[in-house]
Amino acid sequence: MAALATDGFARSERAATSFQRKGPDGGGGRLALLPGTRPSVRHGQLLLSSGLPSLDCVLGGGLAIGTLLLIEEDVYGVYSNLLFKHFLAEGIVCGHNLFVASDKGEPADILKELPLPLLNTSANEMDEQARAAKNCKHDSQESMTIAWRYQNIPKFETPISKCGHYFDLSRTITPELLQNIKWDGFSLLQEIDSCDMACGYTGLLHSIQKVIIQQGYDGSNSQKKQRNILRIGIQSLGSVLWGDDICCTESPQNIYSLTKFLYALRGLLRTSLSACIITIPAHLIQNKAIMERVTILSDTVVGLESFIGSERETNPLYKDYHGLVHIRQIPRLNSLISDVLDTKDLAFRLKRKLFVIEKLHLPPDLSDTVSRTSKQDLAESTKLLSSGCSAMAIGKKHLDF
Repeated sequence: MAALATDGFARSERAATSFQRKGPDGGGGRLALLPGTRPSVRHGQLLLSSGLPSLDCVLGGGLAIGTLLLIEEDVYGVYSNLLFKHFLAEGIVCGHNLFVASDKGEPADILKELPLPLLNTSANEMDEQARAAKNCKHDSQESMTIAWRYQNIPKFETPISKCGHYFDLSRTITPELLQNIKWDGFSLLQEIDSCDMACGYTGLLHSIQKVIIQQGYDGSNSQKKQRNILRIGIQSLGSVLWGDDICCTESPQNIYSLTKFLYALRGLLRTSLSACIITIPAHLIQNKAIMERVTILSDTVVGLESFIGSERETNPLYKDYHGLVHIRQIPRLNSLISDVLDTKDLAFRLKRKLFVIEKLHLPPDLSDTVSRTSKQDLAESTKLLSSGCSAMAIGKKHLDF
């Protein structure tokens, strides 16, 4: 009787508390970590890096497994292509399996053009190299005169993400790294020879479903080796080359073809160990209602606005940047609301080797060489830029700091 009473007391004592020790075997509700992932402290999901540490910090630490990242392409598709390559290159470094789909070329050629990972270089060393190059550039120019109160203010630096790597855009990945990865591809050019262009969405969806089911990413069939992540990259989805006419007219013939594909794709992602990035030419889609449905069917939506060919390219206000970043949507994972960003004024710039996203900082004072007309134009540009974040006075007056 004493032994039974002692056993019953021990069980009641364990049931009275909700705190349990997590053993090394992963017990106690601990997430099973996979290569290249880390758990989120906010919503308990496994996160993987987008390949750009500065973007991971903006998105709350990275991309959750089973989610879809939609990139609204810039006008010429230059910088959206860089994000696409960073996502795939990060998968190679982490040992993830890849699925690459493109409407322009062969997937094998895209993999050969990925940037070279900087595995032995830390973020601090990259920042020091960037500062040294910038200082050498400014030594030959006349130093800018600013107010004395701004001289000792530390410069803003984007926080460094705990996961993710840096890549050298001036060099391509080595063949040795490509030999150690497993990848599958979908080339739209090959599908055109075997079927009509209108079945591009269907063929792509069947190819992704086949890889997920046969290789065990959905959990139905156990993977032969250690469990791994599938990174899916789809380039320029919805363009004219896919056989869709949403970029040509406001009343397309197959108005629901793209949304049906995204609905089925997100269902596959939710039940598998995979993450997907899609670039889409949003500026070419005539019917804005279609773009709104595409946004709803995506988890994370990021828009890129390039300064190439626009008036901002020659505007002194944006001389340190190459474009703006618009965070359209952030997913709500295990919560009723999404994470709130610290700032909505984000910009990107392409350095000598790195592509980074930073907080947009306006110059504290304009040079004396800038004319009064230019200052008025800069003031108007600042009003347009800050209209989405805070209310400002209306009129053609100078900004009052």
